Formats: sequence, C-alpha cells, structure tokens
Amino acid sequence: MKWQNLVQSGGEAKIRIQGGEVMVNGCVEKRRGRQLFRGDRVTFNGNHYEVNL
Repeated sequence: MKWQNLVQSGGEAKIRIQGGEVMVNGCVEKRRGRQLFRGDRVTFNGNHYEVNL
C-alpha cells in the first residue's frame, strides 16, 4: 500500500489492514506483510489494483 502511495505510512497501512479495509482476491486480508503475486487483485477504498510485478 505504501508502494502505491495509498497510505502515508506503514503504521497507517497496519491500522487499515487490521481494520478489515483491504481485500486480496475478493477476501478480507488482515495479515500485515502478506506476500502478493503477479495477478493478485487488491481492493482498497473501493478501488481495485492488480499486481503486475
């Protein structure tokens, strides 16, 4: 989330993830530091992002 400038800090990312605001491939993700793979879809604040790297 920091890499895409969706949050200001790692602390903010942690709070949002633990608060259930982030989905990965359609499922709520509450694990901070989860490894993402090419093709994974992340949803945050109503926007969808696809991992390309």
